[in-house]
Amino acid sequence: MSRSVGRAIGLDVHRDFCEVAICEAGRVRSAGRIKTSPDALELFARSLGPQDRVALEVTGGAWEIARILEPHVRRVVVVSPDDTGIRQARAKTDRLDARTLARLLWAGELDAVWMPDERCWVMRRRLARREQLVRSRSRSKNEIHAVLMRRLKGKPPVSDLFGVKGRKWLRELELPVEEAETVGSALRHIEFLDAEIAEVERLIAREALRSPDARRLMTVPGVNVICAASFLAAIGDIRRFRSSRQLVAYLGLDPRVRQSGSEPARSGPISKRGSASARWALVEAAWSVVRQPGPLHAFYDRVRARRGHGKAVVASARKLAVLFWCLLSRGEDYAHQQPSLTAKKLRLLEITAGAPALKGQRTGLWATRERMRLAERELAQQAEASYTRMVRDCQAAKPAKAPAAEPGKVGASVTAGRA
Repeated sequence: MSRSVGRAIGLDVHRDFCEVAICEAGRVRSAGRIKTSPDALELFARSLGPQDRVALEVTGGAWEIARILEPHVRRVVVVSPDDTGIRQARAKTDRLDARTLARLLWAGELDAVWMPDERCWVMRRRLARREQLVRSRSRSKNEIHAVLMRRLKGKPPVSDLFGVKGRKWLRELELPVEEAETVGSALRHIEFLDAEIAEVERLIAREALRSPDARRLMTVPGVNVICAASFLAAIGDIRRFRSSRQLVAYLGLDPRVRQSGSEPARSGPISKRGSASARWALVEAAWSVVRQPGPLHAFYDRVRARRGHGKAVVASARKLAVLFWCLLSRGEDYAHQQPSLTAKKLRLLEITAGAPALKGQRTGLWATRERMRLAERELAQQAEASYTRMVRDCQAAKPAKAPAAEPGKVGASVTAGRA
């Protein structure tokens, strides 16, 4: 990046104003404030030159500001606050922050965060809206459970308190006036939120059906559309990551490493950098994946025996991210998928997107479903046994330093009848 052409401009963004600093020929000066509004930003952008560069930190409105400025300047750099060192500065003011951004941009020491495209941005907003709606629904459900506990109503006589029978039981319950009002209000709120969640899930399902990558990730048993969509919305194009290790670090599932002096390096908890929603989706998916027979279940059991359940689940989430990178970068479906389970998930996805349910029609599609599922579980158990034996053989070979075997001959084969 050339330092002699154009200016480096730093913006410290706030809700009502932006503090501006300009670095030209290595000298930094403050340039006052501009209003954080589309008209004021457009006027400011027109005053910039085509060789100028602008830097600003990630905030709620950073992407919209970058969109307004981009057509008028050479480059807009949106940076993470963790990479600038501004938070740790001894003196921290709006003016000093803007000057620091301008100086670092002029020196070429700022790395821009990835800017999502329109498709990823829309999916992120839909997933975030669904998460807020689900949290609000959970709060309303907790209010009803609190009423039942306060009035000593005991365990409800239904398995699903908020199903058809459960809601009927709640409406017929004898409660004081103020508690009955709370229950009625919460039930109405839950019904409204159910409709809103169904609507946003319909939009997510429609987009997932048009995405070959989302359908490919759903071939992994235990991975649903929310996990697949959250992962894809967080990373965008898988070609941005040259290796699975880069992807794991981007998602914050890599361990922190500490080393000083002659002491050996030690790993600590995961870094938790990057998208918290994608990391949460992977961990939630790992809970389901490790319950299915297969290589990931064997990996979970092996780690749990040494490190315990919690760390084993997080390690499985990391392994799941590596698996996703392999599937997407190679353009292949999961080798140990259960075809009938994948077909069922895709069919439910179509129904969620608005396709007719075909209830009461004899299609013959699921006539032999139970036998198919049993046969597929046997194949998955075979794959799990193959993985367990491969790990055991590799571990047994390490201390003995046995000569390397031919490619493809280490461990057990997943071919039917040879595991």
